[in-house]
Amino acid sequence: MSSNNAPIRKDFPADFRWGVSTSSFQIEGAGQEDGKGESIWDRFCKQPGRIRDGSNGNVACDHYHLWPQDLDMAKGLGVNAYRFSVAWPRILPNGSLGRGAVNEAGLAFYDRLVDGMLERGLDPWCTLYHWDLPQVLQEQGGWTSRETVAAFLEYTDIVTRRLGDRVKHWITHNEPWCSCMMGYWENIHAPGGTSFADALQANHHVVLSHGQAIPVIRKNSADAKVGITLSLHPITAASDSAEDLAALKRHDGLRNRWFLDPLFGRGYPADTLELVGDAAPEIVEGDLAAIATPTDFLGVNYYFPEMVKDDQDPKTGGPMRASLVEKEGVERTGFGWEVSPQGLVDLLTRLQRDYNPPVIQLTENGSTFEDVLTPDGRVHDKERLSYLQRHLAALKQAIAAGVPVKGYFAWSLLDNFEWAEGYLRRFGIAYVDYASQRRILKDSGLWYGRFLNE
Repeated sequence: MSSNNAPIRKDFPADFRWGVSTSSFQIEGAGQEDGKGESIWDRFCKQPGRIRDGSNGNVACDHYHLWPQDLDMAKGLGVNAYRFSVAWPRILPNGSLGRGAVNEAGLAFYDRLVDGMLERGLDPWCTLYHWDLPQVLQEQGGWTSRETVAAFLEYTDIVTRRLGDRVKHWITHNEPWCSCMMGYWENIHAPGGTSFADALQANHHVVLSHGQAIPVIRKNSADAKVGITLSLHPITAASDSAEDLAALKRHDGLRNRWFLDPLFGRGYPADTLELVGDAAPEIVEGDLAAIATPTDFLGVNYYFPEMVKDDQDPKTGGPMRASLVEKEGVERTGFGWEVSPQGLVDLLTRLQRDYNPPVIQLTENGSTFEDVLTPDGRVHDKERLSYLQRHLAALKQAIAAGVPVKGYFAWSLLDNFEWAEGYLRRFGIAYVDYASQRRILKDSGLWYGRFLNE
């Protein structure tokens, strides 16, 4: 889509929230400053071969010190909302549950950050858990242990008592699939595990902690809006054969319904429970009711669709006996992900049809390409610019179809530490020169600013 037929801000409701997203470990740096404890990602980065470029989050974008200029840039863009996350080990370096005091310096940093947002007219959207679990808790079993649920509630209470007078939008967890499935089973993310059963148990405790945290947040933050953010994918079958269509249902059961069904009061999908067999999580009476505690919005992170085929080999097809198929001849990002604005429409309309959430917030959407800083001091990221324009057009289409999307948060404000990829992938609408920590708005960021200020 050329800029000539790109959407304009007036195409969207006047009260629509426009934002950018960030996360603590990916941008803050200050990895060992002001009493911060070790996180599972700090430990993961120390293990040879875990991070593609051998890097870590000790400095990252140095947002811990440079946050005023980052918030100035967000304000200059014209966004009215700013999504950030709190680093649990900054608040409770020892994970707590009696293992140490609250770190006042950590809370004071988020005081400054939130006040800085409000001073610039930015609505703070706080994610409580964006994957940086205190390492001390991991050594007690991490999310496979029910104790971590109790620790999360303690942490949530401390943070929301401190910030809840100013922060009115709370996201309990970001992408349980990534923190649990990729962290405890696929061995890609911290803590680096290979057990399917551990991943399912970890995920159960994550969504349980979400449900149990909601009344804590509401108690400490008057009139708060609370939700959870899921990474979700529209899924198609490689063919219309009965086998591939059955594989689609099995894959969707684990990829999407395993998270959505319990959150919307249906418990875990029976067909998926049957397939996971002995790997199913231990569920205590009352857990499913807690997980289904009503929320104010569903956060959705959308990046790409998936296509699957029937695969009965457990080594390649996994527990769902389905494997991913790479479509030929499609546009892809630098990560190899298919670019599909239509997939966003398909996903959002499916969510409305099957689950009918009161509000959907698109809490992440973005792309990575091989960005180059040119001699003119610019980053001409035409692929990302096109991606952004076309996905906003798709969002407009979904809203016109009646989907209750009330906000869009571009991932990400800054190039940052991209987990197992280190600094090799750049998702930012602002380029970060890591040697000098200069921030330079890319062409996509400049367009987003023009769009927001029309």
